[in-house]
Amino acid sequence: MSANITVKSPLPAILSKIRALRPYVNVFIFLLFAAVYGFIVWQINLLSNPTIDEGQILSEAKTSAGPRIDEETIKQLQTLNDNSVQVQTLFQQGRSNPFQE
Repeated sequence: MSANITVKSPLPAILSKIRALRPYVNVFIFLLFAAVYGFIVWQINLLSNPTIDEGQILSEAKTSAGPRIDEETIKQLQTLNDNSVQVQTLFQQGRSNPFQE
C-alpha cells in the first residue's frame, strides 16, 4: 500500500465545494451580519439593565463623603447674620423661598 498524498489532489475537490456554495454567499453574509447585530443588541441589553445588590450600594454610600463646611466659615456666617439687618433679611428670604432670585 503506497499512500500518495499530494497537495494537488484535494485542491480540485475543495474548489468544487466552493463553487457549489457560491450561490449561497449572500445568505452566509446576511447570517453573519445578523449574528453580529444580535450579539451587539444582546450586549447592550445586558449592560443597560445591570443587577446591583444592596451591598454594593451601601459600600458606595459609605465611601462618598457628605458636604462639609469649615467651622470658621460657619462662625463668619453667624457673626454676619447677627451684625447686619440686610443679611438677616437675605437669610430669611432664602429660607422661605430658596429658589427665587
